[in-house]
Amino acid sequence: MNLSALRADTPGAAERVHLNNAGAALMPTPVVRAVVDHVELEARIGGYEAADEIAPGIDRAYADVAALLGTTPDRVAFMEHATAAFVAALSAIPFRPGDVIATTRHDYVSNQIQYLSLAARFGVEVVRVPDAPEGGVDLGAMEATIHRRRPKLVAVTHIPTNSGLVQHVASIGAMCRAREVPFLVDACQSVGQMPLDVEAIGCDFLSATARKFLRGPRGAGFLYVSDRTLDRGLEPLFPDLRGADMVAGNIYQPAPDARRFESWEFQWGLVLGTGAAARYAMDVGLEGIRDRARELAGRLRASLAELPGVSVLDRGSELGAIVTASVSGHDPAALVRELRRRGVNTSSQTRLDAVLDYDEKGVAGALRVSPHYYNTVDEVETFLGHLAEITSPR
Repeated sequence: MNLSALRADTPGAAERVHLNNAGAALMPTPVVRAVVDHVELEARIGGYEAADEIAPGIDRAYADVAALLGTTPDRVAFMEHATAAFVAALSAIPFRPGDVIATTRHDYVSNQIQYLSLAARFGVEVVRVPDAPEGGVDLGAMEATIHRRRPKLVAVTHIPTNSGLVQHVASIGAMCRAREVPFLVDACQSVGQMPLDVEAIGCDFLSATARKFLRGPRGAGFLYVSDRTLDRGLEPLFPDLRGADMVAGNIYQPAPDARRFESWEFQWGLVLGTGAAARYAMDVGLEGIRDRARELAGRLRASLAELPGVSVLDRGSELGAIVTASVSGHDPAALVRELRRRGVNTSSQTRLDAVLDYDEKGVAGALRVSPHYYNTVDEVETFLGHLAEITSPR
């Protein structure tokens, strides 16, 4: 991995110490150019005309995102963002009163809210499978839940927004396939951070965003839809004219592939940027990206644990590149503001971002630090130095 070349491709690296890749990573130049060039083309010749002109580039974006996930282009739907992708997948499950959604205590808070909304509206039962002692969902308990409760859907967040935990989704996928239970994976924080293979995971849906570790633009996401899902005839609750054809007065026909989940309106520049981000990640190498980001995160955890008043909150048998910590006597949001004033980007969370996890850990929130492969050891040390200075007794 040529770190100098990667940083030269990352204009923002010259201006900031960016350790907020779990929020929105710095885009590399090829991604920026893909987005900007298309917006400029729209300004010159018109939005519809520009979309027609760059049709081959759109096809390539489908192919590149598919390659990133280990699937084929017809199994990829582009979406406005990860939440839209996740909700579209949820809407495809024909829930009835008494149906069970099996999930974990670490699913993203928006997902948890959506499960509770389904419970309130349709009488669905939400079963949160307990954790293992080392952290993360207990796989034995998950298997027992799938076997005994026969859920209508199993939904799991691969890497929570509030922790470095990496959930063992492939093991859960094998359980779901064995009992023909649909499996939805939120890969918002894992796509671009590590290799993903939807066949190895065994999921029926996988939702993701472009803006985080994939280093794509904001306002773009995508959804993987399996052959099994399409063979079952599942479709979104509210298809539109891109995802379906109205063939008679009272009849519509869904698209035969994953595009039945898409909507008509797209900012195609963001789709091109997402494709460019997928290509860039594959060119760098996902294994190397994973190893480099985890090495920096491990260094952060070890150093943070030595600072007075700092408690590292991450738990699990496998940890990724999100580091969370509480700092006694310091509000995380105030720390973020002061670090940003010093040229260091991080992020903060409150209890409401992860009620179940933070209540169990007994904290009101956390400072979140998320390095990526283009960050340097010097940047990590710069952050640690500033944090020590900010939090030292006056």
